Amino acid sequence: MTAAVGLPAPSFTLKSTKGATSPKNLGAPISLSDYRGKWLIFFFYPLDFTFVCPTEILALSDRYEEFEALDTEILGASTDSVFSHWAWISTPREKNGIAGLNFPLVADYTKETATAYGVLNEKEGYAQRGLFIIDPDGILKYATITDDNVGRSVEETLRVLQALQNGGLCPGDWKPGQKVLEVV
Repeated sequence: MTAAVGLPAPSFTLKSTKGATSPKNLGAPISLSDYRGKWLIFFFYPLDFTFVCPTEILALSDRYEEFEALDTEILGASTDSVFSHWAWISTPREKNGIAGLNFPLVADYTKETATAYGVLNEKEGYAQRGLFIIDPDGILKYATITDDNVGRSVEETLRVLQALQNGGLCPGDWKPGQKVLEVV
C-alpha cells in the first residue's frame, strides 16, 4: 500500500525509543494503530546526527504541548537504527544532539515504511523529509515532502492541523479564529 491523502495511512510496526532509559530497553514496538482516536503528526527525516534534522525535530519537540492541546501526538522516523536514535537522543543539544526530545523516534531500518509513504530516496538509502497528518480514524489527511536541505515549519504544521480539525472550508492563509468559507 502506498500513502495517498484521503485513504487509510499505511500501517506499520517499528522499533522505537519510547520509554527507553538505556540501550538495554530500547526497541519497544510502536504501531500506527497505537494512535487510533488521536491525531498524529508522523514525519520522516533523512539521518540522525545531520544538520537540518535537529533544528526541525527540536522545533517540534519544543512546541509539543501545543500539539498535545490539540489531541495530537508526534512520531519521528528515519531509516537509522534504534541504537543510532538512542545515541542521538542521549547527546546534548549543544553537541548536535536532541536530548530532552518530547516524543519517540522509530527505526525504519528495513525501509519498508519509508517506501510505503513514498519518501525513500532509493539511490541514497535514506528517507526524504516527509510530514503526514493522520486523523483519529487512521485516514491520511495531509502529506508534504521536501528537499533534504529544507526544514519544515512548525507554525505551518500547526495551522494545517487546526484547519483539518476545524472541518470547514479553510481558505488560503486561514488561521484559527478566522471565518471559514460558506457555500451558498
